[in-house]
Amino acid sequence: MKKIAMIFAGQGSQAIGMGKDFYENSKLAREMFEKAGDRIGVDFKEILFEENDRLGQTAYTQPAILLIQIIAYKLFKTQCPNLKAELFLGHSLGEFSALCAAGAIDYVDAVELVHKRGAFMQEACEGKDAGMMAIVGLDDASVEKICADAQDAGKQVWPANYNQDGQLVVAGNKADLASLEQFFKDAGAKRALLLNMSVASHCDILASAQEPLALLMEKYIKNDFEAPVISNVTTKPYSTKAEAVEFLTEQLIKPVKYKQSIQAIAPDVDMAIEFGNGVVLKGLNRRIAKDLKTLNISNMSSLEKVKEEVCS
Repeated sequence: MKKIAMIFAGQGSQAIGMGKDFYENSKLAREMFEKAGDRIGVDFKEILFEENDRLGQTAYTQPAILLIQIIAYKLFKTQCPNLKAELFLGHSLGEFSALCAAGAIDYVDAVELVHKRGAFMQEACEGKDAGMMAIVGLDDASVEKICADAQDAGKQVWPANYNQDGQLVVAGNKADLASLEQFFKDAGAKRALLLNMSVASHCDILASAQEPLALLMEKYIKNDFEAPVISNVTTKPYSTKAEAVEFLTEQLIKPVKYKQSIQAIAPDVDMAIEFGNGVVLKGLNRRIAKDLKTLNISNMSSLEKVKEEVCS
């Protein structure tokens, strides 16, 4: 039996139309759309299948991404019921999908949890001109030093997402980030690009979101893990409610160590399967650990291909 990591991308993987193939071809998907929408009082068909501005709002982006990822995972499990995950791993928001797939939280509860997580994050960033910047072509140590020197000078900038070698996203105050653009380029960065985001994820600006998120997680997360989940914060596996609450609360203000997590698990798994829209993590994995085969399930045809490859 192959050892498989089940993986889930984070915010930024969303797109209008995602999940439509599942919705049109699966009764289970349609039921999950309805139940999830009822829980938070929205019509996910409108958010996902029609042009609108809500999919770009953090409080709706997060539950929409999680819903499609868990639909993809549950459809896969109906096709391959005897296949067990070696571990679950997500990037930022994706860690909540990983927790859900692992069985530690019901998907409807998870939809509400990340809906409110997005709202807490947005509230924490109100009036703070928060944002994020992608640094391309510069080593981690150089980015970290520029951020540390800027902090010593009173600026709000922090490393936020370790995606791959030569790609690190920093977060903080937009004006402070913009003021460092030339510093990053002078140090050798090919690009220092402000992202179109209104929140600053995984940094101290989100500290006020920690307590309300922890209270909700205490309410919804269970001690029921099919397999361990890898923490974005520690890169280590965990499999208890107490650890989930601790690490996912800390994740709000600590960087996502996705690159380091993949490097840590690659020797212990035979392949990874990415669930949900796009192939963001598949692309990152190819550059982080080129020998780690990564498949993806984003629609019914890719579901069939993965089923034929891993379940036969």
